[in-house]
Amino acid sequence: MSMHEIEDLVADSVRVLDRHAAPDDPHVRDLFAALYRFQNGHDCSFTHFRVMEILLRRRYTYHFAVDRHPDYAERSGYFDTLTGFTGLRDFDEDAPGFAGYESWLEDGYAEPPYLYCDAGTALWRRMAAAGELTGPDAVAPRPVRLIEAVLAVAVAAEREGDRELVGMWYAFGCGTLLGGPAGLPFDRAELAELPGVRELRAVVRRTGALAAARRSPCAVPPEFAEDDELEAWWWEL
Repeated sequence: MSMHEIEDLVADSVRVLDRHAAPDDPHVRDLFAALYRFQNGHDCSFTHFRVMEILLRRRYTYHFAVDRHPDYAERSGYFDTLTGFTGLRDFDEDAPGFAGYESWLEDGYAEPPYLYCDAGTALWRRMAAAGELTGPDAVAPRPVRLIEAVLAVAVAAEREGDRELVGMWYAFGCGTLLGGPAGLPFDRAELAELPGVRELRAVVRRTGALAAARRSPCAVPPEFAEDDELEAWWWEL
């Protein structure tokens, strides 16, 4: 599976959601959070700056002068010497319970002259506690399942006639879009009746996106899926 395909897919999805959501729609940042959570589950590069203007405007990402960091007074020497992109979380590989680098965004990142944090992260919470973020900006994104975000993207993509974008998401299959650590907690009848599933499949039919899904490098053939019966049904439209 191509990680570049996933990076491009998420960036394109952010753009299409931004084009079709009302300027003051707070739900968009919830959808962005779900999309980036999906991307972060793969071996992808950091791609926020491809769409940073959108992320800032939609209040998913926030930026401040570097000297607004809560630790600046104690660590001004460190912050003043930053010259390029820097993730601010420190890791100790020898510490008990070290679990890897997946949480590196939690303490924000710097691209001088700005300090950045994403909504819901540890630095975002500190900035809210310090009064740097107030009102709706101090409210964490609402948890959204991936299928909900994908459906929103598909509906927006349909308006633009972008069957490739619809197909790329559909190609991941029901295990990825609806499953969890324990797999899919549905049988075929239950899966077919889920509103998000019905609506997404309707978009795929209307746009003729199934052919694009089959061409996707991210497509999951049923014979290689954990639950081939459900995945086989997924590809039957």
